[in-house]
Amino acid sequence: FFIKPFTMAALGVLFFEVVFADLIAPADAQQYIAGLILLGAAPCTAMVFVWSQLTKGDPAYTLVQVAANDLIMIVAFAPIVALLLGVTDIAVPWETLLLSVALYVVVPLGGGAFVRHRLLAAHGGDEAAVTEFTGRMKPLSIIGLLLTVLLLFGFQAETIVARPLLIALIAAPIIVQSYGIFLIAYGWAK
Repeated sequence: FFIKPFTMAALGVLFFEVVFADLIAPADAQQYIAGLILLGAAPCTAMVFVWSQLTKGDPAYTLVQVAANDLIMIVAFAPIVALLLGVTDIAVPWETLLLSVALYVVVPLGGGAFVRHRLLAAHGGDEAAVTEFTGRMKPLSIIGLLLTVLLLFGFQAETIVARPLLIALIAAPIIVQSYGIFLIAYGWAK
């Protein structure tokens, strides 16, 4: 979490203010940089669970990793995004940043903790109830995430079809970021 937002901001500035400067209007470039910063600072922790499940990863390790990441996001997302957007001269109100943390991190995290607490209370502390509930919810969570991605792209289909060059330009720093973070993580793990 402390590497990705900064590298994404740097790549956004590099690509949209240097590499693609002749292809994108400066005002539009600022908007794309802001979008990349928000994307870089907001990893989809739900997808981490899905990928871990699909690759038969260690669920305990995944849970610890996602929980730690979510706790860091609660504290660090708004300040990091505000800092990076400020450095790139893009204004986003603090209220918007804090609301996004509350809606997309605190509410789901609190909801999950509440459901777990209720399940344990209703079943005398038996962890099997939580395991059974999670097993029943896994297919729904995968379907929900896939539908979310489908809807996101569906609502932007007109833009995607009408402006494929723009989509490719936006995808370039994201692809570089993805491979770069993978290489950093791989090298660090090795």
